[in-house]
Amino acid sequence: MSSMAAFSPFLSPNSFTPLSGTAKHTDYHSSSSCLSRLLQQHLYKTTTTSTSNNSKKREFPVASVAASSSISFPYQPPVNVDYLEQEFSGHGVVFKAIGDSCVAKMELDNGSKAIMMLPSGLITSYKASMWHGGTVELLQSSVSESEENGAGGAAAAAAIAIQGGVSLAFDCSREVGQQVPWSPTNWALHQITGNPQDHIQVELISTDSEDMVEIKYIITLKQDVLISEIVVSNSTSSSLQLTGSILSHLTVSSPDATYAIGLERSDFFTRLPILSSFGIIPHDFGMKKEAQISKLWQQMAGWGPNNQNDGKQADTNQRGNNEEEMEGEEDDNYKHLREQMSRIYTSAPTDFTIIDRGRRNSVVVGRDGFDELYMFSPGSSHEDYGKYAYICVGQSAVLKPIIVRPNESWRGGQRLYNPNL
Repeated sequence: MSSMAAFSPFLSPNSFTPLSGTAKHTDYHSSSSCLSRLLQQHLYKTTTTSTSNNSKKREFPVASVAASSSISFPYQPPVNVDYLEQEFSGHGVVFKAIGDSCVAKMELDNGSKAIMMLPSGLITSYKASMWHGGTVELLQSSVSESEENGAGGAAAAAAIAIQGGVSLAFDCSREVGQQVPWSPTNWALHQITGNPQDHIQVELISTDSEDMVEIKYIITLKQDVLISEIVVSNSTSSSLQLTGSILSHLTVSSPDATYAIGLERSDFFTRLPILSSFGIIPHDFGMKKEAQISKLWQQMAGWGPNNQNDGKQADTNQRGNNEEEMEGEEDDNYKHLREQMSRIYTSAPTDFTIIDRGRRNSVVVGRDGFDELYMFSPGSSHEDYGKYAYICVGQSAVLKPIIVRPNESWRGGQRLYNPNL
């Protein structure tokens, strides 16, 4: 394996496909089982529920943190699942083709399992083993199925868009302001190590066009933890700047029953939500009137880690509409997450706990290498156990970018630890 070139199954730089306002579509949520139903029923046999959306529902543009339109990405052939099975089998990972991409299912002997999409690297499911012998889904994903009419009245073509789970939302640029031609949603499978008895580690890799910047995305499934790490190696003569966040959508019964433990006395800044290809954000977040909603999403459409001026201006407008404080200190060690919030904590502990009293479950969220913690709650005005029944957390570098100097490397990551085994 060490001498083998990485398999590179790239697709479009932005693998999330926004649904048009005229498309007929159906949303499915909470979704390890929903994914199986829509993704050709490859992984699970459990049933799922669905809800239908009105076809006239207004859709706002979703801004991508990375994948600038000025950067071109080379065309790569579809994922060759037979090749993946042949070259990477024997470590507890099973590959299933889904159109031109595929899913990789990791499963340990103790029952813990995770599902990752290739080549996007999106982790759509993490089922953690529990003390009672069963498993519980810890991630929230949303699957939208749409039908678009072809040109000239051609037959409708089905399209699937997946949001949520665990994903990367980063920009990488050089110190001189030039963006590195890299997308956090396009990866080559580099190697798989481990075994079902102990742990499984999947390593994805991406390089720039000159092979001077190497970025690795390493996903490790252990018996009681799911680890997501990013490693940036800089072989250029100038420093690199990494800005963005790891985004993890943790499923809950409702934000009204959910608490964050351990954030007392942590400084924070109120910010607009981090937008990415895979983020789930209610269209009415922070706004009461449709005109304000439209204005906010127009502002957010131009937001990105390498466009901090737009982000700050949008923050200012949001503060005016919502009368929210922009800076503060957390005064509650048992923080209730029922209200809408979007914050960057700058002095949070490296480990804290999310407790869901409705599902009687908890997750310990840990970070390594990052100084900031991003936390987003859609509020508790939505349906319990529905699409917006989640809390998004992320290890981030939004206010203060990470600098990787020439001929140096940087490593950072996030741990989702299951204390209920």
